[in-house]
Amino acid sequence: MPEPTFPSEIFRRQDESADERFYDFPRFVTHIDEAAIRYVTELYREFFPAGGAVLDLMSSWVSHLPQERFFSRVAGLGMNAEELNANPRLTESIVQSLNTQPHLPFGAAEFGGAAICVSVQYLTRPIEVFREIARVLKENAPLVVTFSNRCFPTKAVFAWNALDDDGHIELVREYFAASESYNEIEIRRHEPRGGDPLFGVIGRAKK
Repeated sequence: MPEPTFPSEIFRRQDESADERFYDFPRFVTHIDEAAIRYVTELYREFFPAGGAVLDLMSSWVSHLPQERFFSRVAGLGMNAEELNANPRLTESIVQSLNTQPHLPFGAAEFGGAAICVSVQYLTRPIEVFREIARVLKENAPLVVTFSNRCFPTKAVFAWNALDDDGHIELVREYFAASESYNEIEIRRHEPRGGDPLFGVIGRAKK
């Protein structure tokens, strides 16, 4: 069930078939250009402390974490086992749809940071997911949500398809606010001429 703070219609999608079917085959491609990827990596370098434990949500075959930085644990949760198994940064992986099961299989305060990269537009129960992420984060640990203007439109929620870039930023900011689980919401923007834009909304878990 969608959260009562939002009309249920905004989380509907053109394709309501099982997500497991859509992600049944691997896609070994990147969904943003190299400059946007570098910006994601810069955000991770800024917000994720070296040596810590990181949770990579809606993960795939690449995590965009800084190559020079060691993390004691990188847990990847995604939809395709082949993609997760091909990701060299993951120390563990779990195949799970957050739309059907938003509960995360981790204990409280296990992670020093969490990421959702170019996938937030597919969440149909975002407030539940954001609350769960805050639960498994340490106090004041960041959730870094990044996105561009690309997506699979049939699987993106109605609200995402109806909004422009500024609207996407405000929608994700509202996910943070409605979850009542984060402080210090920050917005970052990378808008080059002729390349993919990349936006970041970052919040810090409160306990």
